[in-house]
Amino acid sequence: MDNKVFILGVPLQSVSLDEAVAQVSNWLQGDVTRLVFTPNAEIIALAQDNAALKQALAQADLTVPDGIGVVWAAHLLGQPLKGRVPGIELLDRLLQMAAMDNYSVYLFGGCPGVAAEAKRRLEERYGDLNIVGFHHGYFDAEEEKKVQAEIQALRPDILAVALGAPKQELWLIENVGSLPVKLALGVGGSLDVIAGKVKRAPLLWRRLGLEWLYRIMTDRRRLKRAWQLPRFVVMVLKAKYRKA
Repeated sequence: MDNKVFILGVPLQSVSLDEAVAQVSNWLQGDVTRLVFTPNAEIIALAQDNAALKQALAQADLTVPDGIGVVWAAHLLGQPLKGRVPGIELLDRLLQMAAMDNYSVYLFGGCPGVAAEAKRRLEERYGDLNIVGFHHGYFDAEEEKKVQAEIQALRPDILAVALGAPKQELWLIENVGSLPVKLALGVGGSLDVIAGKVKRAPLLWRRLGLEWLYRIMTDRRRLKRAWQLPRFVVMVLKAKYRKA
């Protein structure tokens, strides 16, 4: 896809949710492994200090803007995006597709018990969904080898990795070449939401572009990372000033 814009050096595709789903649907019909990331403002800010993360984001086949801050930044810098593509909504649409078209899925990440509960709920929601395996995101080197071996044996069409940024992006870049999957994507905290461990912002908050604030208010773990958001704003404003 060549409709890229760059926010602080991180490439993103200007696509709608429907367009992203259509593109991934086409890829799933092929035999080439494709990689999808959904960076938000926090991840783009982290990438400014983490060259490996920035390079990983640039190597993906599709990067979509998961966050109103990224959409705002693109508009301010004169590179408007079509809109926000929330990672959890993209994942949900892909799982619906998987259930309808019989694509197999592997869930990897979250605290112990989260992936298992997400599997249970997803199979309850989509009766035909084929989740062939799952594993939590807390592992040592030996257990990681077992996870890799399991994925290689099961050969899922879709691998959803929820290790949090930047771990999930770096893990996928390092490992995706040796894993027999058609689609691998970083899904952040999506498994926590699906499993019911974390509540997503109400629809009104999302429509107002305040889902980020709701997350900070309801999840204390995010307080430690919240400073990345004003930092992102400052960096974007500086980039706008330099460009002007």
